[in-house]
Amino acid sequence: MANIKLIDVEKYFGKNYVIRKLNLEIKDREFLVLLGASGCGKTTTLRAIAGLEEIDSGDILIDGQPVQHLKASDRNIAFVFQLYALYPHLNAYDNIAFPLKATKKDKQTIERRVSEVAKVLRIESILNKNPSELSSGDMQRVAVGRAMVRRPKAILMDEPIGSLDAKLREDMRTELKRLHIEIKSTTLYVTHDQVEAMSMADKVCIMEDGVLQQVGTPSEVYDHPANLFVAQFVGSPIMNILDCRIAADENCTQCILGEESQALPLSKSLYHKIESKGVSLGQLALGIRPEAVRLATSEKDDYIKAKVHVIEPLGPFDILDLKVDNQLIRAKAASRFVEKPGESIWIQLDEQRTHFFDKDSGESLHIELEASP
Repeated sequence: MANIKLIDVEKYFGKNYVIRKLNLEIKDREFLVLLGASGCGKTTTLRAIAGLEEIDSGDILIDGQPVQHLKASDRNIAFVFQLYALYPHLNAYDNIAFPLKATKKDKQTIERRVSEVAKVLRIESILNKNPSELSSGDMQRVAVGRAMVRRPKAILMDEPIGSLDAKLREDMRTELKRLHIEIKSTTLYVTHDQVEAMSMADKVCIMEDGVLQQVGTPSEVYDHPANLFVAQFVGSPIMNILDCRIAADENCTQCILGEESQALPLSKSLYHKIESKGVSLGQLALGIRPEAVRLATSEKDDYIKAKVHVIEPLGPFDILDLKVDNQLIRAKAASRFVEKPGESIWIQLDEQRTHFFDKDSGESLHIELEASP
């Protein structure tokens, strides 16, 4: 397997940058997912590592050796495409065996390796079938098998299950993760689907407009987003982002939402941590995930009043769209916690899971509070 490192990698088409000063490391045997919207540069990054795109500056290292000047065929990296790219006139066996035959491996080696790969992928029964006879899932398994059979240093996958239906995508997510654990391959996987990223990755790399926004474990990028983009890109429903300002006097500290008078009490420890960041206390964005909004059906101390605007029933729970003055807050509630829109409800934000961002830069203030006893 391999360690892959990108140092100050840049790529542009004409005057438009596609990748900007990208620094990234994929460790040996790691499953790293490049996550971002279409056009963010993730596929171009993948193709650059594979040697299918030339970079304009920077270095790409595989096991410490620069490879940006090597042809794709000399990098010993396998690439799995979204649309399978199988040879229609060859059966599954010959599609998998193709890279071995192309490098003139002997018949015994080819038979042994194809058999090993087919066993791991559980596709022994379809080896004699042509692509036209295979399901979408089986075609993707054959494509993965063709990548594995070479025993490459790394496997790169470009949205490999993006064209499958929802049930098959779920099955393939589980299967690809199992496969990674079993063969311990260095894997770089591209997707725009955060469910794929969060459920499969050891680490997630989030990109926007060719710029790396954050790298971390799925729990790190979810619980500690580096900026407003990551906060709203990762998570479903997305994180609530509310305009707020912090006010304090001798008696209390408060977080005032929007331009109205609704104010949430703020602990003094949190107030001092925000103040220590040196940002304008009147120009902040507050982030809170729907599941961190506490709810009550009657008035309670330190809760503020909201009105139920929309109820989205999702089986075991509901998503509530709540109006607090001129701001909308989404909350996750037990099924039928409230019966109909228009009802009043009282909310409190879990301070331990509240995020604050500088509105000008969009960067998180990275405030950590000790858990309450």
